[in-house]
Amino acid sequence: MGRVFLVELEGRSYRCRFCNNNVALADDVLSRTFNCSQGRAYLFSNVVNITSGPKEERLMLSGMHIVEDIFCCICGQILGWKYVTTHDKYQKYKEGKFVLESLFIPLTDGE
Repeated sequence: MGRVFLVELEGRSYRCRFCNNNVALADDVLSRTFNCSQGRAYLFSNVVNITSGPKEERLMLSGMHIVEDIFCCICGQILGWKYVTTHDKYQKYKEGKFVLESLFIPLTDGE
């Protein structure tokens, strides 16, 4: 496997609860009203320092979607998922966006 290059984030950011790796800026939150099996989740326009799993079709509360699970690139902890394709025209805004489970990503102030 190759070398991992991490993106450092400045300002308020969300980090992996398990290894403190930067994963998203607070300014990139699009919605805080998502839900997941573990509780609350947030929709992000952009995340960093993650790896993606294989694409799979998944039935969610809002219908059928093709998604990829996303993992912390340091510790491998699952953090949420990425919407790849949606089948409902009213859900198209989610395509290319990321959902991170709030349980796994505490908000920290920038240093």
